[in-house]
Order: sequence, then structure tokens, then C-alpha cells
Amino acid sequence: MASRRLPPLRALEAFVRTVRLGSARAAADELGLSPSALSRRIGNLEEFVGKKLFTRARQAMQLTDDGHAFYEAVNPQLEALARAVESQSENLSVLRLHLGVLPLFGGQRLFPRLAELRARHPLLHIDIDTGAHLEDRVGDVLDAAIILSRGPSRGLHAVRLDYNKVHAICSRDLAQKLGDVPEEELLSKQTFLIHNELPESFSAWRAEIGHPNLEPAAIDHFDSGQLMLEAAAQGLGIAIMHDDHMRRAADPRLATLYNATVESPYSYWFVCKPTALEERPVRLFHDWLVKADL
Repeated sequence: MASRRLPPLRALEAFVRTVRLGSARAAADELGLSPSALSRRIGNLEEFVGKKLFTRARQAMQLTDDGHAFYEAVNPQLEALARAVESQSENLSVLRLHLGVLPLFGGQRLFPRLAELRARHPLLHIDIDTGAHLEDRVGDVLDAAIILSRGPSRGLHAVRLDYNKVHAICSRDLAQKLGDVPEEELLSKQTFLIHNELPESFSAWRAEIGHPNLEPAAIDHFDSGQLMLEAAAQGLGIAIMHDDHMRRAADPRLATLYNATVESPYSYWFVCKPTALEERPVRLFHDWLVKADL
């Protein structure tokens, strides 16, 4: 049987990197090529497949519909090829990812699923950092991070992981005392617990319940969602958190105040430098995370 003719691997690499980085210049820099040499490789690939994969205007290259379809068809196969080579090689070392993640996301959503990632990519190992200012440290001491934000910095590759609603969460005893209808007099005597990453959630919640000028007895600030939930369960205050936090905690000591539906200004995001996607540990984790639906 005659073997099938395959396109040049270097041409495929030039195409995939241009798509992933979103820039021909960035792809050329990554591959150590001149822009014209990169363009020639992509041109050779287009000639091979008989389709225009990019439109070209001045310095920009825009993926065509055919180009998008080609990428969606080819990229999974290239990843499968890389995994096959990885599984048969005795010379490959551990793939190390330095990942920043908030403790509550890690405990509730990431770690319960990490065994799946390990089974798929046994050489991928992750160093976890739960420190402050994760976004600011991406590209420095962190390869990537999962952050809680209104919207990451423009210079980062960002994938939104969820949409949330804000809930007021407290102990069941306190919920019974406060009743089903929000009364400003009662609420003004309470302590509210606010996460450092969600400073505007309280304003959104009190506006939604009809008391935009509510001033509580005190506001206590936390950098740990897990400790906020425990403090609320112990009757130490009313935690302003996401509905997802409450649902995943599944703590019978906790209750949600009122039935207010408040769209949160904040979401969880995966962020990294655009060029970091060409690093195999980052790419493997990114692709798994996007499909895992944590």
C-alpha cells in the first residue's frame, strides 16, 4: 500500500504557532525565523492543501474559515502525536508547571479533577502557589494562574472559566433571625465578611436588595474563601460570596439570605503570557482546563 503524502512538519509548526499566538511576527520570533521565511512556510502548506488558510493585509494575517477548520482538524492530531512520542520516550524529563491558584478554587474545583490530568499527561507536574497578587506575577515566577477578576490585563492570554451570582451566606440561626425580607435596621447591626478579591460584590448585593446605602456595624476582610465560609458557619458574620462557593461547599450549617439574584462583576479566569502557550506544560494544562469544565 502506498504511503500517504504528508505536509512538511515545519510548515505545520509555523501554521499552528501563528494561530496560537495570534501574530505572525510573534510566531516568527518564537521559531527564530524572519517574517518572510514564516510566510513562505505557510504558503507551502496552503499550496499543499489547496486552500487559503490566512488572508494577508499589510503586516496582519487573519485566519480564514478554511484555516479555522484546518486548525480544528489538525491540532488535536498533533497533540496526539506529541503524546504518543512522549509515552514511548525514555529520555523526556518531567514537565513542570508553576501555577498560581486561589485556595478555594483549588480545593473545590481543581484538585478533585487533577487525577484526570495526571492520567492523561503523567509527566506533567504542577507547583502550586496560593500567594497574593497572582496576576502580577504571571510571566515572572508563575507560568500561569487562575485568578478572580473583573477582567485580566490586556497583555495576557485569558480564558473566562465561569459566570457567577453574588449571594449573602450566613449561619442558619442568623438567617432565621434576619427573616425573608431584607430590613436595613437589622442588617446595619451585622458584620459582613468581604473577600479581598471581590471588593465590589457587597455594593452590588446591597443595591439589588434595595438598600444601596446600607452601612453595617463592621466589615471584616479575608484573603481566604474557605475561612470566610467557616466564619459564616460559626455565626461570625455574613459572607458575600459567589453562589458556586456555597453550592460546592455543601455545608449544612450555612444558609443563603433572601432570594436576591445579583450578577457578580467577577469571574474566574485562566491567564498566562501569550508566548507561554508555546511551552508544553502550559499548553497541556490550558487545553485540559478549557475542556474539563471545572
